[in-house]
Amino acid sequence: MRHLFLLRHGKSAWPEGIADHDRPLAPRGEGAVPLVGMRLKAIQPHFDRVLVSDARRTRETFARLRTVMPELEPIIEPSIYEATPARLFRLVQDLPDEASAVLMVGHNPGFHALALYLAGLPGGDEEAYRRLECKLPTAGLVHLALQGGWGGIDQASCQLRHFITPAMLGGVDED
Repeated sequence: MRHLFLLRHGKSAWPEGIADHDRPLAPRGEGAVPLVGMRLKAIQPHFDRVLVSDARRTRETFARLRTVMPELEPIIEPSIYEATPARLFRLVQDLPDEASAVLMVGHNPGFHALALYLAGLPGGDEEAYRRLECKLPTAGLVHLALQGGWGGIDQASCQLRHFITPAMLGGVDED
């Protein structure tokens, strides 16, 4: 069994004159990520691979996540930034089979589309899927489980195990 976790970056700020790639986390994002991180650690305390977009807000999201899970070691993956769902899909297909638990930290709309594309195998959390269909908010976490190797991943080949949002964990507003 393989486990893929998709974590959308925390709520970011929009400072004037700053390029999208360089936007920092907003205070709300800084507070939400550790809440989600504590739940993530309870579900999956160890990861074989952690891929993080090179955008500032994803690197800052990862830094906040590390306050809860200091053992995590990132691989900065520039291709996650502004990636199409097809590009993200290929990235997952190319994961090494010895990696049974993978965390990716990135962006919408790609992460939302990828999660909806992969989820759908019977036995998943149907209520979570209905919530995910509506949106993947900032600091939202999707947990997908796959039988077999990464190269065999395909549409509706994963069970949606968890969909966690900051609002579920302490009243942080979602966007």
